Amino acid sequence: MVVGSLHYDIMVDAPARPRKGETVAGASWSPKFGGKGGNQALAARGQGVPTAMVGAVGSDDFGAALLAGLDRGGVDRSAVATLPGVGSGMSVAIFDAEGDYGAVIVSGSNLAIRANQAHDELLRSAKVLILQNEIPEAINEDVARRARQFGVKTILNAAPARAFETALPGYVDILIVNAIEAEMLGSTPVRSLADAEGAAELLVSRFGAVVVTAGGDGLAFQDEAGGKVSLRSIPVKVQSTHGAGDMFVGTLAARLALGDDMLTALSVANQQAAKLVSTPESERGR
Repeated sequence: MVVGSLHYDIMVDAPARPRKGETVAGASWSPKFGGKGGNQALAARGQGVPTAMVGAVGSDDFGAALLAGLDRGGVDRSAVATLPGVGSGMSVAIFDAEGDYGAVIVSGSNLAIRANQAHDELLRSAKVLILQNEIPEAINEDVARRARQFGVKTILNAAPARAFETALPGYVDILIVNAIEAEMLGSTPVRSLADAEGAAELLVSRFGAVVVTAGGDGLAFQDEAGGKVSLRSIPVKVQSTHGAGDMFVGTLAARLALGDDMLTALSVANQQAAKLVSTPESERGR
């Protein structure tokens, strides 16, 4: 079960990302289904695991496209609300010649999600819950608290990073952050796999288990029982890094729901993220 954001993404290809005050001539643009929540739901469903999405879209063309994207991916969207008078979430992502990108998101309807959309009957049926930081933290806390009561494992992808203002950390079973997010949550800078291992060790004091991803250097996992896993990244030719983190999170959650041990789940998630990174945007599902 995924509670989170849905964004209609507009992808722009350009030789470079513009600096302040600069106009850059792009080569092409295309629409894409997105939002961390939506992407993670599709990634989980892609592993063959029945997946439900809880979110909100506006009653506009973007919203209709997002609902169609969930349908194509086979995700249960019965708990996705369509809200009149509110614009759907959207983003613009500009990709440079190296495949890296910068993006601007407009949250829109994602800020109007209600906690009771994740009703107890639906939540009780889940094995794993995925949350992110693109919706209000109070919603995440409410759902995570009830998930704990039902014995559902909660994964928080704390992206984008922000200071916690509720008791949410106490209900999180696995925290997943990248290098920047780990540092913003209090770790030392992450510039290598060894740094990621140190960050996971530091952050695990606040969470039951932590995964720190370090891009091309790999990832590190540690839990409060002392379990540790470090994996180097899989060498690939980078086509686009967009969505790699969401593919990792959704795949990891799905593999855990299927009963994989942590090493296996992390390895499969690492492989799927690498596969996505090496696939051009034009060849990915829209």
